[in-house]
Amino acid sequence: MSTSTLLAIVIPIAVVVVLIVPALVLSRRRRALRERFGPEYERTVDDADSRLAAERELGARQKRHEKLDIKPLPDRVRERYARDWDDVQHEFVDRPEDAVHDADRLVTSLMEERGYPTGSYDQQLKDLSVEHGRTLEHYRAAHEIDMLSTGHQATTEQLRSAMVHYRALFDELLLDGGQTRHVTA
Repeated sequence: MSTSTLLAIVIPIAVVVVLIVPALVLSRRRRALRERFGPEYERTVDDADSRLAAERELGARQKRHEKLDIKPLPDRVRERYARDWDDVQHEFVDRPEDAVHDADRLVTSLMEERGYPTGSYDQQLKDLSVEHGRTLEHYRAAHEIDMLSTGHQATTEQLRSAMVHYRALFDELLLDGGQTRHVTA
């Protein structure tokens, strides 16, 4: 076989490999991010300038999350939070707006107890998205209603809905026990 024939065979194969391998790696990474972040993946893509920018953002969230000291709760602390939640639910009957505000504070306290930074709401969303992306929409909805209720603009039905939404994240944070679900990219 002549050198030119051999080059005519090898060069196209090399080009195909050079094009396919990065595409496969990117596809695998994208699939891992979708699995890890759930609905938060699409939300981030929709909010970003490009899919690549969104994926970089999600990767940065993962790296930040790895540095956090997320820890399980001791049984006695978990039981105390469960009792506190019951108190907040009972408060709803007589003071629904106060109960929603207290639910927000209790969820934030639970996040902090688990090791999540709680300084900024936007950062809370980003930090929670890594392990709780499927529950995050509940937190967003509850927080939005909590903000409405601050100006006394939320209906009783909206306040009830906020409690349900807060409960979804509360339960996940409380019962997760610090068990992280790692998906490699």
